[in-house]
Amino acid sequence: MKKSKITLAREFKISDIDKRIYGSFVEHLGRAVYGGIFEPGHPTADKNGFRQDVIDLIRQIDVPIVRYPGGNFVSGYNWEDGVGPVDKRPKKLELAWGTLEPNEFGTNEFADWCKAANTAPMMAVNLGTRGPEEARNLVEYCNHKGGSYWSDLRRSHGWENPHDIKLWCLGNEMDGDWQMGHKTAVEYGRVANEAAKIMKWTDPSIELVLCGSSARTMKTFGEWEATTLELAYDKVNYISLHQYFNNNDNDSKNFLAHSVRLDDYIKTVICICDYIKGKLHSKHTVNLSVDEWNVWYHSNGAKFEKWSKAPHLLEDVYNFEDALLVGLMLITLINNSDRVKVACMAQLVNVIAPIMTEDSGRAWAQTIFYPFMHASKYGRGSALRPVIDTTKHDTREYNDVPDIDACATLSEDGTEITLFAVNRDFEEDNIVTLNLTDFEDPQAIEHITMCGYDLKAENTADSQTVVPKSAPLPVFDGKKAEIKLAPLSWNVVRFKVK
Repeated sequence: MKKSKITLAREFKISDIDKRIYGSFVEHLGRAVYGGIFEPGHPTADKNGFRQDVIDLIRQIDVPIVRYPGGNFVSGYNWEDGVGPVDKRPKKLELAWGTLEPNEFGTNEFADWCKAANTAPMMAVNLGTRGPEEARNLVEYCNHKGGSYWSDLRRSHGWENPHDIKLWCLGNEMDGDWQMGHKTAVEYGRVANEAAKIMKWTDPSIELVLCGSSARTMKTFGEWEATTLELAYDKVNYISLHQYFNNNDNDSKNFLAHSVRLDDYIKTVICICDYIKGKLHSKHTVNLSVDEWNVWYHSNGAKFEKWSKAPHLLEDVYNFEDALLVGLMLITLINNSDRVKVACMAQLVNVIAPIMTEDSGRAWAQTIFYPFMHASKYGRGSALRPVIDTTKHDTREYNDVPDIDACATLSEDGTEITLFAVNRDFEEDNIVTLNLTDFEDPQAIEHITMCGYDLKAENTADSQTVVPKSAPLPVFDGKKAEIKLAPLSWNVVRFKVK
């Protein structure tokens, strides 16, 4: 049995947590839209065709924003194809994923769906095959009250009131040669700057996300961020990071250490942002949007019929070790919440997603649903920096990986602390001594855990095998308590304090 120590104090505040770090993503890809969030004729569908069984699950994880419509899809998307009378919308060959896009669901439907799901849109504009003109027209269509061409067109389509979309992405992964309209850093930086300028002239209240590198492994990484930021720095509010992890080598010990790489990635991009801030003598701070993150590899290579509508694409079936890594990635995001203000688990339904559906049938929660739900539910308020004293281990790619990784949050009213912790050890319990230095009369109220499952255990529509369960409450002796963390476990421990 191993032992660790975690110390928390009010004075160790990292930042107020922007709730948008618990965002998600819906792309016109596979069954994310058609058969996912939108399926007219489904037994639970409302008058708009929105699946209520899916919305019920989404409300459980309380997603505050959803990025849309892509993703690679957006770089070839004409937004005008997805508005107006549905029977007059064109069917298009969708080149990013090799499918047929019927345009039955578009901007207005998405805005309505967001209201039904109690979330807000994070809209992406096409800076691949299109440019600043189409981007500012979309802002006018969505956000201007009326009396102009594009806003009146929206009203004529049946949406009298503006959608008032506040967060916008300036394209997607533009350094990737797989992207339609792929650009160099200078080409993208210039077009992003001009698009940002006139989009904000159209609506000064919006915030904008600049495309960072598609991945840290890109040859363009670093120089891309520096170049594009220098060209558009004072026009944008965030720069994006995209991070997916896999266990293709079936090395679970190494797989569960990947969050170390995410932490280093975040800190590297922060350094680049602040370097450009200093170089430009700017008073403006650009923060981070980790607007694509997840585990992704199980479905790679799956076959489908090209040019079909909503084929089964990228439908990863997640297991217990995926849930553990998702928990570790959430811990990393919370511990960097002073600069990570937006994050989107990619994606929300069916496509590398926490929620799965059957066509015309059931919806259910995958293993990764639960750590995300816990973080979104209890990870609001402010983040506290945990001082962790724990044993460490090495893996194939990483050295000095902590056996216990953790973060903590203090509720907005200051009366509740939540500790999120993962024990990476494969065999031994870890007894964590928790010291709440300046909190009065702490009382444990709940210990939720996910542990004891085979690492490859999965959830299906017929069998919810991997689910949270209750664990014994720690007992305080003054301001200290001992918490037993099982091997390979995700833990949520909640306390009341004065």
